[in-house]
Amino acid sequence: MGRNTSPADPQRPARERILLAAADLFGRHGLRAVGVDRVIAESGVAKATLYAHFSSKDELSATYLRNVDSLWAGKLREAAQAAGEDPRDQLVGMFEAVKGAWRRHGFRGCAFINATAESEPGSLPYQVAVAHKKAVHAWVRELAVAARADDPDVLARQLTLLIDGSLVAGRTGDGEAAAAAAADAAAVLVEQACPPRPGTSAP
Repeated sequence: MGRNTSPADPQRPARERILLAAADLFGRHGLRAVGVDRVIAESGVAKATLYAHFSSKDELSATYLRNVDSLWAGKLREAAQAAGEDPRDQLVGMFEAVKGAWRRHGFRGCAFINATAESEPGSLPYQVAVAHKKAVHAWVRELAVAARADDPDVLARQLTLLIDGSLVAGRTGDGEAAAAAAADAAAVLVEQACPPRPGTSAP
């Protein structure tokens, strides 16, 4: 065996240990069900050490969500870019990231949807979750503009709702199947909203 990979590994910096423990616990149980004492126990740090890095549970939760934001936004962009250079393909290709999320062991749906349900409106975690959703919508709208959609705002809203809907639906069934169905619906919406590809004619 190599180096200890648990959050409590004393060779890790304290902040990293806290965030690893928080990510595991929040991801499995949600923000509301996990108290600071449990994060402290899992990370192996003292209470004073945790509060030296994070002034409150809300700040810790928000930092966790910001880290998830960076990872998830990156996966969406990677999936879109893997679909090719045509923004119409990218608008559909980003759903491969949703399919891939459900293939990961222990995935429990969208951390940001979960956070808005568990956090008080206006709280720091709630604000971070809402900001993430707005940023994803803005990026999808940019792709819709590049694809020359008739109404980029409407198409972006439709596609982000499909992403969110498949992440929620997967909690009660086959997540990968939900994501595949969402991708099929996205392909229809993109075809209807965007002009024909060069060299093709409208049906």
